[in-house]
Amino acid sequence: MLYIPCPHCGLRNETEFHYGAEAGVAYPDPNALADSDWAKYLHIRANPKGWLAERWVHFAGCGRWFNLWRNTVTHEIGPAYLPFTEQPKSPGNIGQEGQKV
Repeated sequence: MLYIPCPHCGLRNETEFHYGAEAGVAYPDPNALADSDWAKYLHIRANPKGWLAERWVHFAGCGRWFNLWRNTVTHEIGPAYLPFTEQPKSPGNIGQEGQKV
């Protein structure tokens, strides 16, 4: 089971959250895109192995959206941060206590 750190409510069980999408992907003007480009925006993502910044919503708690780093291989959770704020660096070099190594 995962425990996800909501920036507003603190550490909570993963069942209280819904995954939104990859964080940092700008929303384009759908009227300015060809259908193929719009489909690419909707369905094609990087899907890397390793650390990825993601958007999550705490639907069973405060109902707010936030971003966090998650390792897509190990499901290790990194730092959470609010949207439209400075994104922390990839936690590939963060140890178990959250301190940079």
